[in-house]
Amino acid sequence: MKEEPQKEELIENILQLSDKAFQELLPMVPKEWLHLNLTMPQLKVSLLLYMSGPSRMSEIASALGVSLATATGVVDRLVERDIVLREGQPDDRRVVMCRLSEKGEGLISGLWQLSRDRLGDLMRALSTSQLLLITDALAAILQAGEMTQRDGKEHGQDG
Repeated sequence: MKEEPQKEELIENILQLSDKAFQELLPMVPKEWLHLNLTMPQLKVSLLLYMSGPSRMSEIASALGVSLATATGVVDRLVERDIVLREGQPDDRRVVMCRLSEKGEGLISGLWQLSRDRLGDLMRALSTSQLLLITDALAAILQAGEMTQRDGKEHGQDG
């Protein structure tokens, strides 16, 4: 009987397969993503606001790992382009929340949908049993993510 590979070997194999899968998906990146007239920091802020919803400037700076001044400059340019809106809080005028404008929401949700559509096309080429395997694998990865996030919070780390 063949000896079962060690856990670290399995992880390395999965990471290598993930790299190959990413390379397979890369040519499928919608051309619209490549023609965006946004800098990488601007795209990151837009994606952050799309996924997390309205955020304070300090939360944006922290998520990007940049200074408050740098984050403010990025958001300023997005506001000028009507992609992000700044809104004050009626109960505390010192708090300014940033959120995607209608234009920004449409831009990012459109890009997101293009990517989902392309991935859906790939999935349609798979058998039902392959799709079930992928479903189980993704569920396990999400469960592991929840566990590590929970463990991080229990140990006083940001999750």
